[in-house]
Amino acid sequence: MRLLQTLSNLLFFLLPWIISSAHLKAQSSIPPASSRSLDALLQDYAFRAFLRPHTGIPYHGDVPSNFTGIQVTAMRLRSGSLRTRGVQAYNEFQIPVGVVVQPYVERLVLVYQNLANWSSFFYPLPGYTYLTPVLGLLTYDASNLSATNLPELEIKASDKPILIRFPQLKSVPLGSTPQCVWFDLHGLAEFSNLTSDNVCSTLQQGHFSVVAESSAPSVPPPPPDEGSKNPTSGGGRGDGKEDDKSRVWIIAGSVVGGLVLLVLLSFLAFWVQRYKHKNQMQQMEKAAEVGEALHMTSVGNTRAPVAMGTRTQPVLENEYVP
Repeated sequence: MRLLQTLSNLLFFLLPWIISSAHLKAQSSIPPASSRSLDALLQDYAFRAFLRPHTGIPYHGDVPSNFTGIQVTAMRLRSGSLRTRGVQAYNEFQIPVGVVVQPYVERLVLVYQNLANWSSFFYPLPGYTYLTPVLGLLTYDASNLSATNLPELEIKASDKPILIRFPQLKSVPLGSTPQCVWFDLHGLAEFSNLTSDNVCSTLQQGHFSVVAESSAPSVPPPPPDEGSKNPTSGGGRGDGKEDDKSRVWIIAGSVVGGLVLLVLLSFLAFWVQRYKHKNQMQQMEKAAEVGEALHMTSVGNTRAPVAMGTRTQPVLENEYVP
């Protein structure tokens, strides 16, 4: 049984390593870049533009060189001013009167994003062609302008919608109709019609663009720097339901495989132990057959083995008898 215990201890130490290896393998299938990690990165660089901030003035931030083309702007406002006055023009966005911020904060920051040639990389839409860059409008608490990885606030338009006026559209594929697309904070897409030429509308924040169905799914162009796919480690949208399922199956398969290995090792140890015991019994039987047989004698009604007389008679060491 000592061998069985040794094998069990060995598997006990190897099983966590097997599970962790499977978990790392599953994680490697997750896309290295996500829109949520990009939002966290751009929030950081947008807040860095506030050296001496003034309310209602847009400040342009500088993004890392490996994300050339992306534009980010930040503007600090009072919540009451946003609700009563709105913002007539914030790049392509027109924010009407009556926008409510939840939860309430005294001051907020509107972060504007223009993903330019990175649009289809962070927001892929198979079967659709982007006619404009993806534009983002996100809201953050302005109480600490040096904070990073801040959660977004919610803004909702009550009376009139927020308008996005795209300056120009690319040529529409033959037989297709332009559509507005809105991505929520989880990356889910929702389509709607244009309210007028090059204008989309929304009641809340997110990312927006104009797309059209393509005859064949368009392949997103490679980004300028392939080594910059992972903008930050803070936050992420996740890998989707398919990646979660594959990860669960890999971990479950590793656990089941470990248990099967334990059973096989147990059977092997049991067989080795049984073989040793059988071998010992055969040796004992063989030794019994080769050895000298004991003489039998009757003791009453019972026969019992009896030893022969000793070869050397006992002799007193000292024959002197007083």
